[in-house]
Amino acid sequence: MLIEVLKSKIGHASVTQAELHYEGSITIDANLIKAVGIIPGEKVQVLNENTGSRLETYVIAGNPGSGEICLNGPAARHGYIGDRLIILSYAQCEPQEARRLQPQIIYLDKSNKIKKSK
Repeated sequence: MLIEVLKSKIGHASVTQAELHYEGSITIDANLIKAVGIIPGEKVQVLNENTGSRLETYVIAGNPGSGEICLNGPAARHGYIGDRLIILSYAQCEPQEARRLQPQIIYLDKSNKIKKSK
């Protein structure tokens, strides 16, 4: 049996852009996704701290060091520039492996720079 557990978390990310007329997804600064082990194309859950909105989409790597957090396509309807997001990814594991898994977690400042990591 497999269970789904937290693998990666980017906390307090600030939306920098929203592009409604795009195919979909979330663009995240490549340095940030690397810091938590998320790969381009990976499915993520996006939680908006301001509105309570939750959505699932996939990740596109943005320019490294840009601090970019862009909601694309329909996801753009789930947040405004300046909204704070929590971005989560999960892994499917056997329960024994899940007990050993240590999620990679970072928290960002208002400029989307890493303020703290766990």
